[in-house]
Amino acid sequence: MRRIASIALHTFKESVRERVLYNLIVFALLLIGTAILFGSISVGIERIILVNLGLSSISVFGLLMAIFIGIGLVSKEIERQSISSILSKPVRRAEFILGKYLGLLLTLVINTAIMTVGLYAALFYQKRTLAAADLVVLQAVYFIILQFALVIGLALLFSCISTPVLSAVFTFCVYVIGNFLADIRWFGQETGSALIERGTTVLYYLLPNFSNFNAITQVAHGQGVPGYVLLSNSLYALLYVGILISAAILIFEKREFR
Repeated sequence: MRRIASIALHTFKESVRERVLYNLIVFALLLIGTAILFGSISVGIERIILVNLGLSSISVFGLLMAIFIGIGLVSKEIERQSISSILSKPVRRAEFILGKYLGLLLTLVINTAIMTVGLYAALFYQKRTLAAADLVVLQAVYFIILQFALVIGLALLFSCISTPVLSAVFTFCVYVIGNFLADIRWFGQETGSALIERGTTVLYYLLPNFSNFNAITQVAHGQGVPGYVLLSNSLYALLYVGILISAAILIFEKREFR
């Protein structure tokens, strides 16, 4: 555990040094400020606009962090030729992968927390108070973090297989497809082709269903997420992340480095 924590902390420090993190946070906070502006000229729907744009900005910029930093977790160490020196120490490859994953996840959780504080500050500025109904925003933020956990797992897995550019493309494509799995499955059923229907059904159960974690519109209207949905989505994300990390470890164990 100490070795995993050490790798995770090193990954966190390295990610923080990436200027892109600060730029993305600034852009996200600017977008939240834009939401305040639009809310002030849209009578009656100020909170809906602010929460929608605020959470969307957190999701989009966090997704960019997860992909473009996640794809370099392994490839950067290989390019720097530091992977051999790391693995020559009493560090197992599984510990290296798990530490890298947890380090980036910690980075995204902290950055998401900062942006969430900015969102709540904007809500307070807009209404001069915070109501109990505003706490449901945290449920959507929690789902966003679960999405990040899945995206980091995908990026890490693909980075163990392919180049950084292809890893980014694969991760982004899986994310986009994962948001439309229900529609893709419905399309397969409507085509009348047994082959297409089987193919879309396989995709539906094989790829992560990111649409399950989209609660932005719901909380923007002040509606909370039922407890059983929170639990089922948490277990789903935990199971899927476990599969992704296990696959990344198995692939990384078989790689040879000179």
